[in-house]
Amino acid sequence: MSEPAIGSGPGRALLAVYGVFALAAGARAAVQIATRFEEAPLAYALSAFASVVYVVLTVALARGNRRLALVACGIELAGVLIVGTLSMADPAAFPHATVWSGYGSGYVFIPLVLPVIGLYWLLRRK
Repeated sequence: MSEPAIGSGPGRALLAVYGVFALAAGARAAVQIATRFEEAPLAYALSAFASVVYVVLTVALARGNRRLALVACGIELAGVLIVGTLSMADPAAFPHATVWSGYGSGYVFIPLVLPVIGLYWLLRRK
């Protein structure tokens, strides 16, 4: 008996959340970059990068590409931890928030929890 696809069952919820985050982070970054990039180029570029990671994760989960989803989840977790730590240690370096600032505090810490859940889901499905 074959195992269900990674984007099925509870994986569908993960897929949906990543899809919403891809749209939200992408739209936010696009508006910020188009209208006020010079105010906080690092923050806005990081938000755009986060949206790309979320798009890659959404597509990887939808297509059942476990390896790509694992890599993208690892990048997401590293990004949240690095950007979160840097934004707390040196708030002046991040005059405007990113998706990952403060460990995702602007998004109710979902960006911190989401890759942990994603990695758990992907790693338990061998």
